Amino acid sequence: MTPLWTSAEIEAATGGTASASFDVTGVTFDSREVEPGWLFVAMPGTVADGHDFVAGAFGKGASGALVSRPVDGPHVLVEDVPAALEALAKAARARMAGRVLGVTGSVGKTGTKEALAAALERRHRGKVHRSLKSYNNHTGVPLSLARMPRDSVYGVFEMGMNHAGEIRALTALVRPHVALITAIAPAHIENLRSIEAIADAKAEIFEGLEPGGTAIIPNDTPYRDRLLRAARRHAETIRTFGSGDADITSLHAVRSDNGGSLVTARLASADLTYTIAQPGEHWVSNSLAVLAAVEAAGADLAAAGLALGDMGGLKGRGERLTVPAKGGTALLIDESYNANPASMAATLANLAVEPVEGRRLAVLGTMRELGEHGEAAHAGLAEPVLAAGVDELILVGEEMAALEQALGGRLPVTRVADSAAAADALQARLAAGDAVLVKASNGVGLASLVERMAGGAAPCST
Repeated sequence: MTPLWTSAEIEAATGGTASASFDVTGVTFDSREVEPGWLFVAMPGTVADGHDFVAGAFGKGASGALVSRPVDGPHVLVEDVPAALEALAKAARARMAGRVLGVTGSVGKTGTKEALAAALERRHRGKVHRSLKSYNNHTGVPLSLARMPRDSVYGVFEMGMNHAGEIRALTALVRPHVALITAIAPAHIENLRSIEAIADAKAEIFEGLEPGGTAIIPNDTPYRDRLLRAARRHAETIRTFGSGDADITSLHAVRSDNGGSLVTARLASADLTYTIAQPGEHWVSNSLAVLAAVEAAGADLAAAGLALGDMGGLKGRGERLTVPAKGGTALLIDESYNANPASMAATLANLAVEPVEGRRLAVLGTMRELGEHGEAAHAGLAEPVLAAGVDELILVGEEMAALEQALGGRLPVTRVADSAAAADALQARLAAGDAVLVKASNGVGLASLVERMAGGAAPCST
């Protein structure tokens, strides 16, 4: 196997000094992820120092470590570990001769990133690198870059932020040929104060575009022209996706037998008919963004369409699970990873059209980082909840009192303090044939509810 990095390459990239010669096949700064042959990056932290876990990493088979003080075992010694990881990321990007795609947005960026990687992988098996999980911040993006194999044909990287200037720094590392914004919504508005500021912060992704690069922008947002103005300063080509006069648009979309959608889309070069495995109108929009990026990268559109039809739901972001319930089984839709007003509305709309034999239930938790807008945003969920035909609602967190009050007793509501209490309430209510949506900001911890409800359940095939 060709090594991901040699100790000599790590030395050259970071300016460090190797204690011995070694090769690595992977990189991580989480000692729990270490596999035999990997490089362990001993990142400093506010709670724990990565150097305290070096011995454990070697015990799990790490080939070397990146450290700022000498340790027992093969290592590269540097002055500053985070700076060294960033330098390794830059070296990985510099040696990669393929095409790089960057994704950001207020909602849908992880799912779109995964779908985009799957679309490219369909034709280039084993040659598409992507950022895993939601490694999209000032440490996650450098790690994702450092993990990119030298012979990658495509790299797909997610970039996130909760303050202005953060994506500017990340896109300078990623240097995408294609930069995609999925949507603009009031996520992180507590820090950025306005949706206009959110749009400007997301538009920073265009600043890192390589010469001749393409910017891909959502057409269905009041901030489209604001994004267009930002893109024109950096992109040679701009494509909009969505409805109306968008460059990439759906000519026809209907619900398919498997719960997803059958879509005919107009692209810049051709029309394409394809299916989407994931249900919901928001995934039609996501698919248009994916195909716009695939086309901009010069990749195979037909293969991308096939990949969209095969792609299943992601854990915490739409995965569908069959779970035990009174008298049989029920459908659990796991959206527990994140939530903001736009994504809440989209997934509730999806629940509205979910065919069910029993009832529609929802377990909804607090949406975080909304600041002074929080009370109004939570109360504003009342209309989407009612439109979805929810029969019973379990609310998690004090902030959800605003939604309970806005509903005014129009459906049964149980409000609880935490995920454990929500799981108790759901288990007491869930019956055969029901469908339940579980959604909240990640910090609420509803993933533990999903794990408890699902146990060893397999993903649902419908």
